[in-house]
Amino acid sequence: MTARHAQVCPVMGTVASAHVIGGAAGVELEAAIEGCFGMLRRADRVFSMYDSASDVQRIARGELRMADADPWVAEVEAACDGAEFETRGLFSAYLGGVFDPTGYVKGWATERAAREHLLPLLKVPGLQAVGLDVGGDLQVFTAEESDWTWNIGIVDPADRTQVIATVPVRNGAVATSGTAERGAHIVDPRTGAAATGIRSATVIAESLTRADVWATAIVAAGADLGWLPRAAGTSGLLVDTAGSIRRWVEGVTVEVQPA
Repeated sequence: MTARHAQVCPVMGTVASAHVIGGAAGVELEAAIEGCFGMLRRADRVFSMYDSASDVQRIARGELRMADADPWVAEVEAACDGAEFETRGLFSAYLGGVFDPTGYVKGWATERAAREHLLPLLKVPGLQAVGLDVGGDLQVFTAEESDWTWNIGIVDPADRTQVIATVPVRNGAVATSGTAERGAHIVDPRTGAAATGIRSATVIAESLTRADVWATAIVAAGADLGWLPRAAGTSGLLVDTAGSIRRWVEGVTVEVQPA
């Protein structure tokens, strides 16, 4: 049986879990996992909209200039501007005129932590795969010589005890956004109103940062599929409020399953 090592950490208002397949637990592995969690904790300190001492909250109150904040702030702001351009305004970090990169940071921080701290572990002999999951969004990697495949379940937003699809991934990311867990918390930047037409959108891509942005953007778009040509390099599945399931692969809708 292939050895598996998993470790969890409460962070960013949810739970992060690091997974290592194959190999043996050791100082190198433990340091890599702690490096992941440390990076996520730093992201939380800098970007939390719930911590009055975070950099973004201090910026919003006019107590801190963006130029004097943690360097990650300027990096994320520039990336959010790029995401807004790519999605044609379906994603924005400036809802209500306040810089709030909540819809970007979790995916970005998770991918960054996984690439910087877990991916190098694949050089360790016998280690087959590594992955980092934060609140159900995950970035995974598999050693080239390994036959390991991550089988990622997509939960039914109408019944979270059920899985409506399973996605095999060797190297890549899966992100899901929607109303199932937190209600209509995603705002359509074009109207300022809560997005309610899509119950859940799951996006599979090489990068979790990009998958997370597009999952949020697709929920904001609602029934309008005009975003498909712009979401190059993604595949996924969305469930509307009627329960109908629509799948797409690389910008092409390939199946519609009625409720």
